[in-house]
Amino acid sequence: MMSAATDPLDIASRLLHRDGMVLVIDKPYGMPVHKGPKGGETLADHLEALRFGLPNAPELAHRLDKDTSGCLVLGRHRKALAELGKAFANGNVGKTYVAVVRGVPSASSGRIELRLAKRSPHRGWWMAVDPKGQEAVSEWRLLGAGDGLAALALSPLTGRTHQLRVHLDAIGHPILGDQIYGGASRLPGGLRLHLHSRRVVLPQPKGKPPLDVRAPLPGHFHATLQALGLDVAEVEAAADAAEFSKGRSAADDPGSRPRRVRDDD
Repeated sequence: MMSAATDPLDIASRLLHRDGMVLVIDKPYGMPVHKGPKGGETLADHLEALRFGLPNAPELAHRLDKDTSGCLVLGRHRKALAELGKAFANGNVGKTYVAVVRGVPSASSGRIELRLAKRSPHRGWWMAVDPKGQEAVSEWRLLGAGDGLAALALSPLTGRTHQLRVHLDAIGHPILGDQIYGGASRLPGGLRLHLHSRRVVLPQPKGKPPLDVRAPLPGHFHATLQALGLDVAEVEAAADAAEFSKGRSAADDPGSRPRRVRDDD
């Protein structure tokens, strides 16, 4: 078993929450959660270091893309994974992302309802707006702006692949650093995708308050926000204060079938 002391990632140092059922870690930018066709290091290679005495390593309750950072939820055993799977599938998990986008929206908030489908049968993660696709709903709140860019708080009310990235590009505000859907920039930190899972709120058994976990914005966000004259702590606080509608489950969409939850980034 790889220990935290020998783990090059030192994944234990990125632990945000730990209890008998759930772990939440701050996923680093640039690391995929599962192996792809090209192989290479993944987050799954490091999960043994998070057993903390249990017979098996924790498993992912949902996923984030390689270049998305922040809160990632793990179930510590089969029962926990089943409960977490239900919570995500039923839209009972509160999710707040922070993004920096190109252009400044004319309104202070908005809602995007654009169906999404695979853009290519050979690249299942490559998505596009398609009236015949699956329902996808996102909400956003403006946190601050400067030099033609804006910081937004986002909540995906459905969980489609690349949902936030495609939705924001579709309304003319691609995420900064997005090499696939637009938004690349030479600003400080601009070559990295500026999409961060800031907060997750998980339901708990009866009588217990929801589990509320937050991940600090990473270094490339700091560089860009400071270049725009925005205070990082104020952006984080405003994102945490943003209110969104309740998430929508797969059952709300008649075109959806039961599936393993995939997050929307």
